Amino acid sequence: MTHDHHDRETVVVERDGSGVGMILGIIAVIALVAAVWWFMFGPGAGTGNTEGDAVPVPSVQVPSVAPEGS
Repeated sequence: MTHDHHDRETVVVERDGSGVGMILGIIAVIALVAAVWWFMFGPGAGTGNTEGDAVPVPSVQVPSVAPEGS
């Protein structure tokens, strides 16, 4: 006695939209945009007005001769 059908069936599982890849892609794009802003336009740019950022250095003259009363 022979059987014409197979004992095993092919099961195909389809996952419709868990969305993990899309969420990771959106996070990657946001991180890339933030990094570009930081280095091109933000505080990490490294360029600025050096005239306004300069700290004034006081000029102090120290006498080279000891006072007469010592």
